[in-house]
Amino acid sequence: YIAPEIILSRGYNKSVDYWALGVLIYEMAAGFPPFYADQPIQIYEKIVQGKFKFPSHFSAELKDLIRNLLQTDLTKRYGNLKNGTKDIKYQKWFATTNWIAIFEKRVKPVHVPKADRDHFEKYDEKPLSNSATELYPSEFENF
Repeated sequence: YIAPEIILSRGYNKSVDYWALGVLIYEMAAGFPPFYADQPIQIYEKIVQGKFKFPSHFSAELKDLIRNLLQTDLTKRYGNLKNGTKDIKYQKWFATTNWIAIFEKRVKPVHVPKADRDHFEKYDEKPLSNSATELYPSEFENF
C-alpha cells in the first residue's frame, strides 16, 4: 500500500493515506492488489508509474474513485485537493453511504466473522477511558 512519493523518497503527508485507501478499496473489490509483479522492484516501478488495470466488473463510479485515489500526481489526488475528504465522501460510488450513521455506529455489518483467539497470548489489559473533553470538535463537525 506504499505510495509513490514514499518510494521516491519525497516528502509526504496524509496524501499517502488516501493512496492506501485506493489500494484497499481496489483489493477488496477485485480480490487482488492493483500493483503486482514477481519482484518487489517491479511492483515499485508500476506504483511510481501509476500503471494498473481495472477488472471488467468494476463500475464506472468505482473506477473513477480508485483512479482519483491512485493518482500519482499529488495535486490531483482525492483527499489532497481543496475540498479535502469531501471529494471522497461525496463521490458517486459512496452515494448511498450514510456517513453520520457510520460515525454513530448505527450501521450493521453485512458479515461478522467468528472470532478465533486460539493463536493469541492472554494479557491483562487496562480498560480504556473516554476523555471528559472533546479535543477536536471542529474537525469532526458534521462527520
